[in-house]
Amino acid sequence: MQLKNLFVDFPFPIPKNIPNVEITGIAIDSRAVKPGYLFVAMQGSSMDGHNYIPHAIKNGAAAVAGDARQAFRLATSNYIELENPRHSLTYLAAAFYNFPARKLTVIGVTGTDGKTTTSNIIYKILAAAGLRAGIISTVNAVIGDETLDTGFHVTTPDAHDVQQYLARMVDAGLTHVVLETTSHGWSQHRVDACEFDIAVVTNITHEHFDEHGSYENYRAAKARLFTSLEQTKEKPSGNPRLAVINRDDRSFEFLNQFIKTKKLNYGFHTSADVRAVEAKYSSAGIKFTADSKDFSAQVTSNLVGAYNASNCLAALTATVYGLGINPATAAHGIASLNGIPGRMEQIALGQNFTSIVDFAHTPNALKVTLEAGRKMTRGRVISIFGSAGLRDKEKRRMMAQISAELADLSVLTAEDPRTESLDAILEEMAAGARLKGGVEGETFWRVADRGEAMRFAIRLAHQGDLVLACGKGHEQSMCFGKTEYLWDDRTAMRAALAEFLGIEGEKMPYLPSQDTSEKDWLK
Repeated sequence: MQLKNLFVDFPFPIPKNIPNVEITGIAIDSRAVKPGYLFVAMQGSSMDGHNYIPHAIKNGAAAVAGDARQAFRLATSNYIELENPRHSLTYLAAAFYNFPARKLTVIGVTGTDGKTTTSNIIYKILAAAGLRAGIISTVNAVIGDETLDTGFHVTTPDAHDVQQYLARMVDAGLTHVVLETTSHGWSQHRVDACEFDIAVVTNITHEHFDEHGSYENYRAAKARLFTSLEQTKEKPSGNPRLAVINRDDRSFEFLNQFIKTKKLNYGFHTSADVRAVEAKYSSAGIKFTADSKDFSAQVTSNLVGAYNASNCLAALTATVYGLGINPATAAHGIASLNGIPGRMEQIALGQNFTSIVDFAHTPNALKVTLEAGRKMTRGRVISIFGSAGLRDKEKRRMMAQISAELADLSVLTAEDPRTESLDAILEEMAAGARLKGGVEGETFWRVADRGEAMRFAIRLAHQGDLVLACGKGHEQSMCFGKTEYLWDDRTAMRAALAEFLGIEGEKMPYLPSQDTSEKDWLK
């Protein structure tokens, strides 16, 4: 594509003197640049992409787009000055891939907790309705029969990757896509050109205050999904412009006033547009009646916990009212979802207690997960969790307090300490546990190595207890210092159980906390 054609429908001032060159791809990492690529240089939190312009040119970049305030434009004659390279990237990528979202019905899902689960429930409902759909989540992207990994850690993929996935869906003949969006994705403009038709929020609770500064700022980032509905252009397939919000969540009053398009709400509240009644919970799943003025549907799900009943309601509301899917068909789609990787995933090797791995890494998620766990067992609930380094520090105290109140026993351990002192993180967590009456050595313990923490918790377990490892879920790495080590909580749990049972099994993944001191990995 000619470089000048990337600025078709560009919503910002069009740069002067756009080079007359052909572009074969877009990259934001100089190592990914191939001959003919446009390299978009952006200022990051820890590094500046403009410093890598020479490397991008060496790799064959045909042109470079970057900050108008940078002197690096002198490195190449084919330098395009942008007022905001990060914001511009999403539109440049959309144009390069011929605006694929305009050819799809796009359902956006955001929220603090439950985004991935709700996205997958919607995806299953679309399949049950016979629609050709894809999904882009923080776990993976599914395009037809192909499943693509979207990264080690959870966030919305970069803007040019999102647009490439959407383009591949169009090429594969898909008509609908479910797109999970994070607050980082919105604040960094990664999904601004995704032309959303339906917007769903699960909840907005305490998370990412390290980046957003306050609940109000964090909520505003999430709310951009609903603003985007107003900007979506009419599509041949129609444009529902429907907002779906949680009547039970603290964000409801704000969003209800904020949203300018059609809107519906769901929840357990008696005034909810679509509400759950006669709900029943067990270790095998949930059952409830979804009730509205237009329909009543019996819903059964293999997922557990009241919070997943809420996720099911969100998906059902979006698809029945937004896409006209029959409620019974939607209920069938919900029932067809067996589970989500790393979400309340049971690990069973024949032990006489229950072991579960879950992604709960926020105060609210830990709370509802422990509450669900309590209903799954008559025995004790033993929690294993940590709190990430270089992230919202207030969560450390809050999560430890929640576990001290809702779990019988708590094991505090590592969760991506990064360049912070793990010992210091654990002390902050221990202080939180003590505030709620926790007694170290009796009701809570500090075990720095996460693998050893699982071994320790398993040794504490009695018949009928529940051991719940939270915070990592499906993630495939853990960061110590500046290094990502391969790590999967499910593999670690299986390894710890095999050792405990004295049977052959997987090997415990390696973390530097197993055999090196903190000062070594902090170097």
